Amino acid sequence: MKTNWIKQTFLAGLAVVGLMGGTAIAQTVTTTFQVSASVAKNCFVSANNLAFGAYDGSSATPLDANTTIGVRCTKNTTFTVDLDAGVTPGATVAQRRMTNGTDDMLYNLYTDGTYGTVWGDGTNGTGQGSGTGAGLGAPQEQTLTVYGRIPGSQGTLSVGSYTETTITVTVNY
Repeated sequence: MKTNWIKQTFLAGLAVVGLMGGTAIAQTVTTTFQVSASVAKNCFVSANNLAFGAYDGSSATPLDANTTIGVRCTKNTTFTVDLDAGVTPGATVAQRRMTNGTDDMLYNLYTDGTYGTVWGDGTNGTGQGSGTGAGLGAPQEQTLTVYGRIPGSQGTLSVGSYTETTITVTVNY
């Protein structure tokens, strides 16, 4: 009986040592890694047409209208917005023109509703639109207003529709 007890105790001890030895043998090793990405500066621009409506050249009162430019840029990206003279022959940023055949109607585009600063590229006394990007999602679009004015007393114009087909909007960022 004593032999049986010794045998059972010995086998139980081996089982315990085996279990302990199994956990003592297991090992782990770890490491780490980084994750990175970059966001490039980017901007998107859209513009709406400017329609002055009917102009009375016999009146000394100017005809005013406005339109908007929408700009979306990556967050914290500063930008400026330039407007060129257009494509009508003889037009300059200082004096833009719309044409109807051989007749030209004078007009200009301004940075604010006081009509004090012509919207150009920031040179020769012209102004620019500007802002800082809030993000590229649609709700972050910034709206800049372009103020247009046709001066009064252009009484020698022919009847008809006058157009400037292309004003180029340039966003610098």
